[in-house]
Amino acid sequence: MEHILSMITIFKDKYLTWVDLPVVNAIDVVEIVIIAFLFYTILLWIKSTRAWALFKGLMVILVFVLIAALFQMNTILWLVEKTINVGVIALIIIFQPELRRALEQLGRKNFLLGIASIDFGKEEAQAISEKTVNELVRACVEMGKVKTGALIVIEDAIELSEYERTGIAVDAILTNQLLINIFEKNTPLHDGAIIVRGNRVVSATCYLPLSDNMQLSKELGTRHRAAVGISEVTDSLTIIVSEETGGISIAREGRLTRGLDQEGLRKQLMTLQKLEPDTRRIGLLKRRLKNVKTDRKADHK
Repeated sequence: MEHILSMITIFKDKYLTWVDLPVVNAIDVVEIVIIAFLFYTILLWIKSTRAWALFKGLMVILVFVLIAALFQMNTILWLVEKTINVGVIALIIIFQPELRRALEQLGRKNFLLGIASIDFGKEEAQAISEKTVNELVRACVEMGKVKTGALIVIEDAIELSEYERTGIAVDAILTNQLLINIFEKNTPLHDGAIIVRGNRVVSATCYLPLSDNMQLSKELGTRHRAAVGISEVTDSLTIIVSEETGGISIAREGRLTRGLDQEGLRKQLMTLQKLEPDTRRIGLLKRRLKNVKTDRKADHK
């Protein structure tokens, strides 16, 4: 560390005599690393909770305030100054469950092990594969034919750990047979929702928040209201198979889409794959090139 600092000092004295650089010592470097780590950890926590949408909203408000300051809009700046303290208290009240859970996790984990276990290359969310989409579609269609009720919540960017803990851990690869067995009537796991993360069923018999939307049809039962409720507070996609009619519905972003057929359900689920058309073409091209190389090797043999 001292060698690096000395090299920086020599470079400054030789080439940057006209620049007034601040003196940086080892303690300053340690402080910068600690602050950067804390800031990164907080951003990761925010992005995995409902606070991410609020954070983006706050950024929009901040830009608006900066514009007001730039053009000296004194009335707006006065209102911001008077409401900022109330706003901070309101944020703490709104996100009290998330803050409490974060502090509990911090108290249960070893700090040094937590630092060592951070995966900086981890993907933001686990996208479901095409095989999983096919398994989901087959299971929902078959359950709809025999009017077996089902409630399947598929996680997107916001983690559903809060609701996952209300159920029974499963952690199994998602298959058509598994879903049908879980939602079979009079079985231990059929009541409640299952949560899907990536290509795995992580939990069953989970409790979901019910929607207070008064515009929902009165003929809809608890299963549909729970699906809309979870879609209002997270970015998840929820599949509902009606026990009365066998109809298949989708709840997302607080909206309920009913009467889906097999292809309609497949199109909705394909949006969770997060694959752009160009990415799909590149993947297809790579597979074709790989097959050509394999064929050439077989011909040489």
